[in-house]
Amino acid sequence: MGRLEAWVLDEDDGAWERHSTVRVVPPVQARKLAKVPFVELADGRLQGVVSSGSDASRVYVSSITAGTHGNSCSTNNNRPCGGLSDLYLCKHLDALVTEGIRQYGQERVARYLRVEVGEGKDLIDCLNSHKDPAPAAAVFSRFLRHLAYLEVPESTEPVPELQWFPAAGAVG
Repeated sequence: MGRLEAWVLDEDDGAWERHSTVRVVPPVQARKLAKVPFVELADGRLQGVVSSGSDASRVYVSSITAGTHGNSCSTNNNRPCGGLSDLYLCKHLDALVTEGIRQYGQERVARYLRVEVGEGKDLIDCLNSHKDPAPAAAVFSRFLRHLAYLEVPESTEPVPELQWFPAAGAVG
């Protein structure tokens, strides 16, 4: 094994976190992609895209900020969610947290959001939630980019915009 390969694969010292590629993390549990097709821990928030319960053509971009637990929920064109209040989370944020836990596990989501979840408690109940608008456009744009990759025909050829990633096993 070469020095670079050892550096990339040595998880004990966190070297992989400084590498230019990101490992694909399999979900902790099976996800409900029809309800929450996109969820991520990014930009200091648990954020994602949640389908509307009443209109199949509408989606909401929802997020909870780490540390402050400020929450935001609006349509992809910035119309605020009618169910969001300072007292409780709307159903879109509730679905986002549920699917975030399915994807990453409650411990990881709680650690990312910087919230202490007591024994037998739900993460949602431990948040100090309040409305705090967050930009929906960047999250929705990343979601659309992920959707675009679903339309790429199956091939062993490199995808041009991903060519800067090293090929698997090409470390030497």
